[in-house]
Amino acid sequence: MTIDAEKLQAWVGKREEQQQLIPAWPVGAWEAMLDHDRPEPKEGDALPPGAHWIFFNPVARTGVLDEDGHPKRGGFLPPVELPRRMWAGGRLQFGESLKIGDTATKVSEILSVTVKEGRTGPLIFVTVKHTLSGSAGVAIVEEHDIVYRGWPTEAEKAKQPPAAPPVDDAIWSREVVPTPPLLFRYSALTFNGHRIHYDQPYVTQVEGYPGLIVHGPLMATLLLDLVRRERPAARLTGFEFRGMSPVFDTAPFTVNGKPVEGGAELWIGGPGNYLGMKAQATFS
Repeated sequence: MTIDAEKLQAWVGKREEQQQLIPAWPVGAWEAMLDHDRPEPKEGDALPPGAHWIFFNPVARTGVLDEDGHPKRGGFLPPVELPRRMWAGGRLQFGESLKIGDTATKVSEILSVTVKEGRTGPLIFVTVKHTLSGSAGVAIVEEHDIVYRGWPTEAEKAKQPPAAPPVDDAIWSREVVPTPPLLFRYSALTFNGHRIHYDQPYVTQVEGYPGLIVHGPLMATLLLDLVRRERPAARLTGFEFRGMSPVFDTAPFTVNGKPVEGGAELWIGGPGNYLGMKAQATFS
């Protein structure tokens, strides 16, 4: 496939601004999805880290969705013709808290569109900067990396994922069973129609994966939630994460971390202890 890199560069610098009320109910549903037994969220409560991903999501009519369940290409994001789109990672800085009851503002800007040739074919990386503000000022500045790629090749399927740190390295660790209800709830809360997360015939027969794929932002959310469970009094100021290998619903996985100077090192361990995601949290 020929990639028109010059055409895609025209999207660099594109901006959009949105406003949205932050109501309590989705935050309570998000807590339930994470299996917390916490008091009912109420107006004035701070939004937990990671919960911002359930707001400001594109609302596309069902009739204009593409085969994979995503909105058709074009619009704010560039019209990349490669069939697979996934979260590669991101970098977040946390300032003032977003609060339930705020009318929040999100300003998004496309920072870069980069075309690369990988071992399995062309890759296109799009980096988008999001700035979220609430009643107290700027709350989150996020750089979100999206990767587009072709259909999986036999070489890609045979590639061995990188190893996670040894199990004994983790000071904090939780096992998560990626049940269909967990994946469905996260898809529903984020209004994510991507079929790889809930449609097993599609993900196995069309995209060639062995099972449903755990969302990248869900794995990042679980890492943030681990910090929240283990260091509830810590003030989170930064979080950087990178997806390393897909994690599937075919077996439990572990959410791991250990404190380091100024923050924590975090990672997702797949079956056999391969590395699904790695992350770094910083505290003030």
